Amino acid sequence: MSTNNENHYGGITDNNQNNRFLINRLNAVQQLSELQLDQIKRLTRIGTALSAEKKLDRLLEMIVDEARKFTNADAGTLYIMSDDEKELHFAIVQNSSLAVRMGGSGGKIAWPPVRLRNSDGSPNNANVSAYVAVSGETINIADVYHARGFNFAGTKKFDRSTGYRSKSMLVVPLRNHENDIIGVLQLLNALDPKTGEVIKFSPEYQEMILSLASQAAVALSNNRLIHDLENLLESFIRTIATAIDEKSPYTGGHVRRVAELTMTMAHKINDINYGKFADIKFSDDQLRELRLAAWLHDVGKITTPEYVVDKATKLESVYDRIHDVKTRIGLIQKDYATVEGKDKRKDKTTKDKDAAYAIKVLEEEYQFLSEVNKGGEFLDDEKIARIKKIAGRNYVLEGKTRQLLSDEEVYNLCIRRGTLNEEERSIINNHALVSHKMLSQLPFPKKMRNVAAYAAAHHEKIDGTGYPLGLKGDELSLQSRIIAIADVFEALTACDRPYKKGKSLSEALKIMEKMAKDNHIDAELYAFFVKEKVYAGYVLEEIR
Repeated sequence: MSTNNENHYGGITDNNQNNRFLINRLNAVQQLSELQLDQIKRLTRIGTALSAEKKLDRLLEMIVDEARKFTNADAGTLYIMSDDEKELHFAIVQNSSLAVRMGGSGGKIAWPPVRLRNSDGSPNNANVSAYVAVSGETINIADVYHARGFNFAGTKKFDRSTGYRSKSMLVVPLRNHENDIIGVLQLLNALDPKTGEVIKFSPEYQEMILSLASQAAVALSNNRLIHDLENLLESFIRTIATAIDEKSPYTGGHVRRVAELTMTMAHKINDINYGKFADIKFSDDQLRELRLAAWLHDVGKITTPEYVVDKATKLESVYDRIHDVKTRIGLIQKDYATVEGKDKRKDKTTKDKDAAYAIKVLEEEYQFLSEVNKGGEFLDDEKIARIKKIAGRNYVLEGKTRQLLSDEEVYNLCIRRGTLNEEERSIINNHALVSHKMLSQLPFPKKMRNVAAYAAAHHEKIDGTGYPLGLKGDELSLQSRIIAIADVFEALTACDRPYKKGKSLSEALKIMEKMAKDNHIDAELYAFFVKEKVYAGYVLEEIR
């Protein structure tokens, strides 16, 4: 019985041992499954984080940071493929033991790029990162000092100079959605979590890093695509703005100058911590939106006729008709001289004096009309009356008596300010409405949805007397008010207008001060413009 019991108990003991073995295996499998599940969850979170990161520098750093955390790697390097696919450029270099963090938000790395091909055109298979970039293979090395097929002379030289010991290495390609290799991720010295000793990168970690590399490549490609599209949009907009400026030789650079002034003002607002604008902080997206609006504020002028945009004088059409006026006055002067020549009376000396005086008066009248024609100064009622009186003079051409100035010429010469008559000014003013119509039809991204409204409102006034919509007060956004002040200041100080001389800084500020008092421009924003000397850099660069 005793033996049987022993055998019986012995059997039970064997069964218990088997059960414990099975339980341990199940626990191990469960732990492994939980670890794998945790890794998968972590990989998913990393992928989400990578996709959400908008700043390229931070994204590059995040790729290396997360890859190192995942594999407990001491160091990591991220290479980015050059546009011509001939080189790998260092983007990120990290090493915890040496306290090294280079690239990304820390600026570009000055190290020379890795050539993918030798001078004879053959693949650079001696360099492990170049080999991975060309072949697309993953390389997992237990100890680079004993690896064959690759040249680690640079790595060993680095170790000698720093006292570091490079050992295990995992190098994987980054492939985008089109399966093109856009970079290489290199991890160095996997550390045992318990002992801290350098170990080989395990096959499991290799698989996970390949998955991470794939997600990183997609996130990087998306980021670069968005960045490239934004650059393309801005470049295209600047090209349009340049074309508008070039349309008239008298407004070249206007859009650029307004955009620069606008952004200077916006950045100044971001920097201050006092007054009405202390709590206003434009985000990067808002600054980009404002910049595009400033560059597009005059896009409607693309439909404005050149003869209106380029109207340098009041009588200009195809050419400046003041020259016709000069010719007509010359005919009248010639008549005086001819009549005097035929006069045989004895008081010829007196007649000579009368003719000379008349000719002199005509010359003075022409000089007056010529000056009025420039449109540089305000025209008062007295000068308008003189224009109409001069217009009544007659001259003879081809046997017909004609009036010195036509009704249309009188109408234009009597323009009180500038060179544009009411109809022409209406055509010019219409550019703001055209800008709104054009820009409102463009499918701007959500974060740039206000570009049309900001751009088209730069001629609106706080008191509601502006155009094209007659907006007033709070109906005008701060962004529109900023562009308006930049536009006014540029217009006043510009030295390239044919009809006026650019105002000095003091003259321009005096005019703008009156505009602020008259509630045409934002008084508080103008006061900020002056207090912070937003114009300072502009004056040094643009005003001569």
